[in-house]
Amino acid sequence: QVQLVESGGGLVQPGGSLRLSCAASGITFSWYGMGWYRQASGNQREWVAGIAPGGIITYADSVKDRFTVSRDNAKNTVYLQMNSLKPEDTAVYYCASSNIWGQGTQVTVSS
Repeated sequence: QVQLVESGGGLVQPGGSLRLSCAASGITFSWYGMGWYRQASGNQREWVAGIAPGGIITYADSVKDRFTVSRDNAKNTVYLQMNSLKPEDTAVYYCASSNIWGQGTQVTVSS
């Protein structure tokens, strides 16, 4: 059974940092591209960043230069390092691969 489990969300002040993790099971992780998405209350889900099996990385313009995605194939885990967080980054963050989604983790940026 394929499963993605996110962790690392929480409450942080503007300008702060968080690192999200997404642990995968039930797949040959290194074969798959992984994506991070987010959904703010009342908004549609939006793509944030992606990392291909070979390591090619892409970012949404809204997070470029602030967020960093990485993967550890030995740990079947993808990460999203979020720096210089803004209130508009507040959302539930999801990881996904091949139409499999995690349950999401809440990130709240507020003073």
